[in-house]
Amino acid sequence: MTFLVTGVAGFIGFHVANYLCKKGFKVIGIDNLNDYYEISLKKARLKELEKHKKAELFEFYKIDISDFSKLKKTLEKDKKNITKVIHLAAQAGVRYSLDHPFKYADSNLTGHLSILELCRGLPNLEHLIYASSSSVYGNNDELPYDVGQRTDNPISLYAATKKSAELMSYSYSHLYNIPMTGLRFFTVYGHWGRPDMAYYKFTKAIFENRPIDVFAKGKLKRDFTYIDDIVDGIIGISKKIPKKTKNAPAHKIYNLGNDKTEEVLRMIKILEEAIGKKAKIKFLPMQPGDMKETHANIKDSRKDFGFNPKVKIDQGLPEFVQWYKSYNRL
Repeated sequence: MTFLVTGVAGFIGFHVANYLCKKGFKVIGIDNLNDYYEISLKKARLKELEKHKKAELFEFYKIDISDFSKLKKTLEKDKKNITKVIHLAAQAGVRYSLDHPFKYADSNLTGHLSILELCRGLPNLEHLIYASSSSVYGNNDELPYDVGQRTDNPISLYAATKKSAELMSYSYSHLYNIPMTGLRFFTVYGHWGRPDMAYYKFTKAIFENRPIDVFAKGKLKRDFTYIDDIVDGIIGISKKIPKKTKNAPAHKIYNLGNDKTEEVLRMIKILEEAIGKKAKIKFLPMQPGDMKETHANIKDSRKDFGFNPKVKIDQGLPEFVQWYKSYNRL
């Protein structure tokens, strides 16, 4: 069994690929190593994954998924071996989308279409798992968010591209009977995390004695989900292949969240305790595109593939701080 993992040098992609290799599965990883955040971190993740090369369990290609011709040509020799695709490559970030909209069209729309077309041509493909986002719920005030709720009112371009990817996937599953599962991630955090995320930026600023920008007076709430729980969820769903029914294609969507919403101010307090320093807080207004609160209803994920998040932020954030100190030699 061979897994194709896109965005393999990214936060979630790295952890998924590392887990699979440690379990003895062959992983083909692709990533374009863009400069949205420090390339050095992405290269450090790849260096960890390359430890599996000796056992012939990891192979990497630097590819931009929006270049379908190159993607198809590069993977031609592997296409008969790929049985599962875990598509995590995307342009992330709500605020970044305000100033760089075409990057989102290239990666999250054209890039996603490239992966769908690639999967259409994989003769032994069993399952495509792809990343969506809690952002698709917009400012829906019916909490917790349930996958059955309407998601046609996105409040950021990033959210609009993720919703579009879900619709594109549904149509391809209908047309070509490709089993697919979309996963709506809720504020994933943890070791080897993304520097653009608030918990990472706050940690860096506190260590460097710089003020942190806290929007909406810190009253924003998020369903923080630890990376190890997310990996468990992805691996679990990879084994749960959707089936076509009389009324619907083989396409499912699930929430992957911690099922517990937390205020950003509480996150900051936990970071302060773990770091041993007080944060210098600069309160700012609500930002365009931000959601006031996210909270996942994960009853379907629990029932269908045993998803059971275990790590709360009281444990996960201090573990991240320890990794941050080690990675930065503090």
